[in-house]
Amino acid sequence: MTMVVVLGAGPAGAAVALGLRRLGYAVTLVSEWRRFAALEGVSIRVLEALRAAGLHQALADATLPSQRQVNWNGQQHAQNIEYLLDRPSFDRGLREDLRAAGVVLIEGRVLAVQLSTSGHQVQIEGHEVLTADFLVEARGRQAPALGKGLRGPETVSLLNRWQGAPGHTASAVESLADGWAWMARRADGQCYWQWTVDVASAGLPGKAQLLEYCRQRRQESAVARAFFGDDPEVDLQLHARSSTAILSPQVCGENWIRVGDAAMAVDPLSGNGIFQSLSSALQAPTVINTLLRKPERAALAQRFHQQRVEQLFLRFARIGRDFYADEQRWLDQPFWQARWNWPDAEVAHAEADFNALRIERAPVLRDGFVDEAEVVITVDQPLGIWHVQGVEVAVLVRRLRNEPAEQVLTGLTVEQGRMVRSWLLGQGYKP
Repeated sequence: MTMVVVLGAGPAGAAVALGLRRLGYAVTLVSEWRRFAALEGVSIRVLEALRAAGLHQALADATLPSQRQVNWNGQQHAQNIEYLLDRPSFDRGLREDLRAAGVVLIEGRVLAVQLSTSGHQVQIEGHEVLTADFLVEARGRQAPALGKGLRGPETVSLLNRWQGAPGHTASAVESLADGWAWMARRADGQCYWQWTVDVASAGLPGKAQLLEYCRQRRQESAVARAFFGDDPEVDLQLHARSSTAILSPQVCGENWIRVGDAAMAVDPLSGNGIFQSLSSALQAPTVINTLLRKPERAALAQRFHQQRVEQLFLRFARIGRDFYADEQRWLDQPFWQARWNWPDAEVAHAEADFNALRIERAPVLRDGFVDEAEVVITVDQPLGIWHVQGVEVAVLVRRLRNEPAEQVLTGLTVEQGRMVRSWLLGQGYKP
């Protein structure tokens, strides 16, 4: 049986491991478990994506609904409900999901990885050398770089965690002259304040003074003072991590693949960290299955994964750019200047134009493998759309240029007709 080794037990690595088990592969996952408590704000679509990946136990006791308050560009308003994901609980449930699926778990630090065409050697602290036919790199930002890729402005996030008085669950976001802060508190009194700043212009003190410096900055914020109150901060801790947007230059070979933050890591302001991580991971089992069982399609499978990762990265980067552009108070501040126009000036959501739609052959996922088919290239989907509600849209678009819609859409079910018409109208089609 083909042995696949996954390095990293975050949502991306877990999703790939579960997907490969469903395809019948033997999977071993190697990871160091998280050593500190963390809280992460996610949307309802992230929860749906996690469930779709098979991470049911991971979500059983890990989320708390919270009304998020946003303070941006001098305005304050309440956004939709944000779900606070308790990462220690989530990670424990995630491991239960993996074990239940038959994934072999090894806890340990990866010391070295030797890649070769005949098999990979993984050295793990305290364990025998592991041999893998296929390697999945899912260690996030800690994964070794593969050369110079595309990087956004150098950014660091400083997370403060402490124990406060019990209260109600809440979260908030605040823009600052030299960065922005996300804050959350749980009903049990656990408090989190994460300050994201520019590495070059922040003027941060040394490590010994950094915790007290963050406390001072937090107390200078009227929003943070009102959010957390005046209760004592017990067991105050500091964790620093890079949050620079990074796109790896190569994300797939004949017997290895990179997923999640190891392939692309976006600025946390996009609010799509876990979602984008899963977006690259959910397609990976099909790509791997193609590389292993249909090697004649290796180039097509690699092209599919590379293009999808690059396009996802640019889409999320532009979403983050537009959030930054909404803040107009500090036009002369280095933090904001570096982020208003990165990665480019292309609009995140271009105006639809039915006459501009193109039909091309492109990689698609068909019956558990990467295949090739005619797709419709749109302004929002430059890699193409193949199906809508099970209906191949390239055939419809080609016919609609010469035939009336009533004739073209004849034979569709009620639900297919509704979904296809909605898609056509979204592409600027005028009956």
